[in-house]
Amino acid sequence: MIAENFHKVEEEIEAAKGRRRPGIGDKGVLLVAVTKNHDIEAMRAAIDAGATTVGENRIQEAVSKYEALDRTVSWHLIGHLQTNKAKQAVRYFDLIHSVDSEHLAKALDQAAGKIGKIQDILIQVNLAKEASKSGVYRENLLALLDTIDKKMANLHILGLMCIAPNYEDVNDCRPLFREMYEIFSKVKEISYKTANIKYLSMGMSHDYKIAVEEGANIVRVGTAIFGARQY
Repeated sequence: MIAENFHKVEEEIEAAKGRRRPGIGDKGVLLVAVTKNHDIEAMRAAIDAGATTVGENRIQEAVSKYEALDRTVSWHLIGHLQTNKAKQAVRYFDLIHSVDSEHLAKALDQAAGKIGKIQDILIQVNLAKEASKSGVYRENLLALLDTIDKKMANLHILGLMCIAPNYEDVNDCRPLFREMYEIFSKVKEISYKTANIKYLSMGMSHDYKIAVEEGANIVRVGTAIFGARQY
């Protein structure tokens, strides 16, 4: 069932790419299989079906899985990260989606430097300014990007991430995703010292098709692949 679900999501992504507006293009979309609260066997089933990347929300859960998985896969941290977990985050994750402040960025920069790593990150943008979600506000985004690029040599910014509000009508996500793509496109045009802005991570199980239509090239999908989470 997991393999079937995974392939169905892949097919839906391809179909959504075909519905993109002119100018967005037909570039690839990375499907991150969100494995939070799903066991090792479920993770292996998704990887064996073709998943190359898994996404975890919590450090402690990810660490226990990392050591038991017995599969080669890229690990993405997609949940909110506390600064006191920066040391573990840089040790286990290839890409951290949820950098949302200079304070957190400094902690990651220092932790990465101590192990000789250049840590790939995305900057999380709270476009809807929801109190319940993390993320830098749009008006503060460029300043944060500039500070990290100029002052934090152990961090490598690869793009932006956002989470849409949980609208009753999923189509209400579209204007936000469209605006996020416009921000992403403008940021891509800026000449940075080390940043390489190429990823726009947006869209989850309920709204990933709309996100892809509006320009996402990373989507984070859990329930549509694994079914309801096991708590």
